[in-house]
Amino acid sequence: MAVEVITEPRIAPADVADAGEILTVQRAAFLTEAQHYADPFLPPLTETLDEVRAALAGPATVLTARLGDRLVGSVRAHVDGDTAHVGRLSVAPDQQGRGVGGRLLRAVEAACAARVRRFALLTGADSAQNLRLYQRHGYRVVGHRPDANGIRLALLEKTRVSPARSDA
Repeated sequence: MAVEVITEPRIAPADVADAGEILTVQRAAFLTEAQHYADPFLPPLTETLDEVRAALAGPATVLTARLGDRLVGSVRAHVDGDTAHVGRLSVAPDQQGRGVGGRLLRAVEAACAARVRRFALLTGADSAQNLRLYQRHGYRVVGHRPDANGIRLALLEKTRVSPARSDA
């Protein structure tokens, strides 16, 4: 019997039952950010299991990435008017740099595209790897602001490209 080797993550909508795994991966993923900024109180690290469950039960779009049965990433987006606010893009540390984050980002954009004109997100202004990822996917820095703990954040936006119209 051949053993199937899974190299591409499967992206799917999250379920409330995924909350514990999502929180575990999220905390592992954001730990390096906390170390970089010397701030152990980043919101993705202080979020509780009940808060993750509430996000999963609410109107937000939450997607997961799985390699086999293992959850290796997740992302959320909530729509406000004509904007999808993307957040909590998390990839397990041992899977970072393998395209999982980009796949999750494209998937959440596709899931929200019919309802919005643009996408917006925040990341640490000194998080070069994160900034490169988002810029590769068409986001541009449109401003900066401090978070509640004084860490400088970059606000990035991307305008949704409308499909070409055929007037013929």
